[in-house]
Amino acid sequence: MTASPRKQETTFEHVLLPVVGKPAHPLGLACNYGIDSRGVREACDAGVNYIFWTGMRTKKALAGVREALATDRERMILCAGTGGPFGFHYRSAVESLLRKMKTDYIDIFQMFWLGVTAWDTRGVIDELVALRTEGKIRAIGVTIHNRTRAGRLAANSELDMLQIRYNAAHPGAEQDIFPHLARERRFLCCYTATSWRKLLKPHKGWDGKIPNAADCYRFSLTHPSIPVCLSGPASSEQLRENLEGVAKGPMNHEEISWMRSFGKVVHG
Repeated sequence: MTASPRKQETTFEHVLLPVVGKPAHPLGLACNYGIDSRGVREACDAGVNYIFWTGMRTKKALAGVREALATDRERMILCAGTGGPFGFHYRSAVESLLRKMKTDYIDIFQMFWLGVTAWDTRGVIDELVALRTEGKIRAIGVTIHNRTRAGRLAANSELDMLQIRYNAAHPGAEQDIFPHLARERRFLCCYTATSWRKLLKPHKGWDGKIPNAADCYRFSLTHPSIPVCLSGPASSEQLRENLEGVAKGPMNHEEISWMRSFGKVVHG
């Protein structure tokens, strides 16, 4: 299953996220790469409403995120998370973030970096389900690199979303995750669209055009399985460049072929 342009679309539409119950702007804003509150405000004014909050390197963005939540809470989608093997740690993290953000609920709360160490123990899942039942979170998510495991979770689990790696250098989710996704029940968000900036640099064996960050976001978002792709601008200028690029809409077949070809060089 390969990425193909969304049919009869010239722009990326907001997609209604299952369980969360809100339409999401296709470009999500990660707040831990240098964006400040002014940049957050500019993003929200431009329609961005999916905010990813890690709690690390985010101090400059805090006032802007609080303001966005206070101004239009039912439009904004706040995604956050933590790691650890015990359920009480997740409850503590949720309640602490509710106080910090001065809000009544978190839209998506994730188990961060589900990898060799299995955070998704019965105790953790039970606590997250309880928090969802109480209305303190709306959706349970996970950040995961293991595609085989992610495919199983996408097909059948108590998760509502998976945050996965998907880019031109790492397109394996097309076989390992996307075909198994229970779309009516859970959704995906992708990150590392630039493959940690490797897709933005020249590589030996390639003499063609080098993508910019917006090209990478467009590649990921062109696949219909991806409603939201995280970006991590360091400044308002980078934010504007990303938004202007994504406004071009889905890639055509030639653009996808170019990105895939370059991605193979980068991965190799």
